Amino acid sequence: MELLAVPTGHLNELEDEAIYVLREVAAQFERAAILFSGGKDSIVLVHLAMKAFYPALPPFSMLHIDTGHNFQETLEFRDALAQKTGLPLFVRFVEDSIRQGKVKDETGYNASRNVLQTVTLLDAIEELKIDAAIGGGRRDEEKARAKERFFSHRDEFGQWDPRNQRPELWNIFNGRKNPGEHFRVFPISNWTELDVWLYILKEKIPVPSLYFTHRREVFFRDGIWLANAPFMIRKSSETIEIRDVRCRTIGDITCTGLTLSRASTVEEIVREIAASRITERGGRYDDKRSEAAMEDRKREGYF
Repeated sequence: MELLAVPTGHLNELEDEAIYVLREVAAQFERAAILFSGGKDSIVLVHLAMKAFYPALPPFSMLHIDTGHNFQETLEFRDALAQKTGLPLFVRFVEDSIRQGKVKDETGYNASRNVLQTVTLLDAIEELKIDAAIGGGRRDEEKARAKERFFSHRDEFGQWDPRNQRPELWNIFNGRKNPGEHFRVFPISNWTELDVWLYILKEKIPVPSLYFTHRREVFFRDGIWLANAPFMIRKSSETIEIRDVRCRTIGDITCTGLTLSRASTVEEIVREIAASRITERGGRYDDKRSEAAMEDRKREGYF
């Protein structure tokens, strides 16, 4: 197969913009953390942060909210990356929030802990006194995320009001806040899914094996392939099959849809995405709950 020629012009501009935003975070905030999911976007964020402050370490930590229903490959990659980079890693568990009675585990066929992690995240932000939580959200992912600014203000309850955001004229960011408030910051807002993969290809950034085709036990529900796991409750009509699949987006197993694919290299993933007419989040089962699922969660303090 012919090798891909990676366009560098616009990728260099996107990289410069993201690095500028990350340096603004360092200049305006005291305790910033990268919200690490183990997915490609947060991995690219870590890579950008390492470039932005090289040869020093970035003045950021990494924060992962573990639902208890993550892919094992994600957890292993997370730990290896933290060790490789030397960045402090904080992990907080949804299971602890459940034990403390702050949230209640969902039951039934559509049960997921994805929504529950909002409480755990807000508690972690308060506990660790994080004033800027850096995320890998992109405006092309979903209509609610398209409303985000680079610096997204959160009130003292961790909530987001899309009607009360600050102007960002000429790349001037206003990080002023009152006690108890914080910001979510999205340095790769203007990137697309294809941009992320082209950048991974250009920079030779390692990503979890979940992104490449592999054989896995799956079942089909409402137009989406889901991974089989001990905590997944299947309907009587849902039979387990073994298929060649990969992840386009990685999250909680209960809501991470899998793509039937034979893409085993980054080049093949780039070609697959370029030809796809299905959006990246088209395979996210949690987005099927309602038309406003993402915006409702964001207002409550979700990523």
